[in-house]
Amino acid sequence: MAVTNKDEGLKRVVGITGLSLNIVNLTVGAGIFVLPAIVGVELGAFSIYAYLFCGIMMAAIMLCYAEIGTRITSTGGSYAYVEAAFGDFAGFTVTWLAVFGWSILGSAALMNIIADSLSVVFPVFSNPWIRGLLFFVLIGFLVLTNVRGAREGVAFIKVITLMKLLPLFAIAIFGFSLINSSNLHWDHLPSLNTFSNATLVLFFAFAGFETALGVSGEIKNPKRTIPFGIMIGGGLVLILYLLLQTVTQGILGADMDLFKDAPLAAVAERIVGPVGGTILLLAAAVSCFGAVSSDVLNTPRILFAGANDGLFPKFLGKLHPKFATPYWSIICFSGLIFVFSISGGFKQLAVLASAAILLIYLVVVLAMIKLRLKEKNTNEKVFKVPGGMIIPFIGIASITWLLTSLSKLEVISSIIFIAVICIVYVTMKFIKKRAAS
Repeated sequence: MAVTNKDEGLKRVVGITGLSLNIVNLTVGAGIFVLPAIVGVELGAFSIYAYLFCGIMMAAIMLCYAEIGTRITSTGGSYAYVEAAFGDFAGFTVTWLAVFGWSILGSAALMNIIADSLSVVFPVFSNPWIRGLLFFVLIGFLVLTNVRGAREGVAFIKVITLMKLLPLFAIAIFGFSLINSSNLHWDHLPSLNTFSNATLVLFFAFAGFETALGVSGEIKNPKRTIPFGIMIGGGLVLILYLLLQTVTQGILGADMDLFKDAPLAAVAERIVGPVGGTILLLAAAVSCFGAVSSDVLNTPRILFAGANDGLFPKFLGKLHPKFATPYWSIICFSGLIFVFSISGGFKQLAVLASAAILLIYLVVVLAMIKLRLKEKNTNEKVFKVPGGMIIPFIGIASITWLLTSLSKLEVISSIIFIAVICIVYVTMKFIKKRAAS
């Protein structure tokens, strides 16, 4: 059963290339520039196997998204999937977790990393007023681009994704000749605790792909595009991460701890000299801006879908009369990113992010299972994860394991946040019922 009736007026313009690059752009953010050292210091040459292990866990979740994404093809991504399986309240909760607990806070953090990276080369960006102006210009540009259409938003994402990938693949390619093979040998296994901690960090380096499905109501031929786009995008991310870890570990080796704040910059300096560090700083800024641009394209569609279901104010469900885009959702979402960017308030709330994304993944996998069982007798052709329930079980087990690794503060913050969501939902329903009567 493909649900599409909520998307009247939207244009299906996103193809496989657009979706896969959107996924890469969302996943490869600021973390990649320090990730090789975080993992390398803990695991040494064994770190490559941690990437493969994490890739298997994330692949299980991605495949579940691919299946449910071909069953529910309406706008909203995770929200649409959960709402179709479990109803309004579950969809409302996932929306708040996705929009406020993950996207807005993450994008605000990335905007500040952009300013911090630029301030190393151009100290003027340390001035709070100049930073605020920078945020306003960059976010304003994204608003104008995405209000003009999903096609324009995806076109910009394709360009900026290629810009962020060029220096990263250049490091991987030109760094191979500098690898010392002895740095890639490991003589003992890491402890289970050390491996678990490193894997937890790595898992979140793969997170974010699901946001690309926010534009599911604007994806061309979703039953083909979604599974192919997810697999291509996820595969590119894994290959890139493996190449960068191998090159960084092979070049820096035991010296990794000396460059733990900027391992890729250290590798770039060894390849092209001192200018390499500057290039990587600018590449980090571009990478962060790319991730924010994908967020501004995708996440407002979740608000749009929720508004059309009566869960948010009606104006968020309005389409632009000329460009057929959810312009009020784009403006409001981007405005909140700007507010948190200049206030720094995201730092206090960022503790919610890890738990938020894990809970979203868990509920979506469960939704996929429910819809599969509900529609098992249908003859409609949809992508189906092979192996019965093995892959969904791997996804659930992985998410459950990572949830048990969260800190006490993360768990308490998440419980409070969900409690607030429940109060808001009940209040909204009460007000609507009173208004109707």
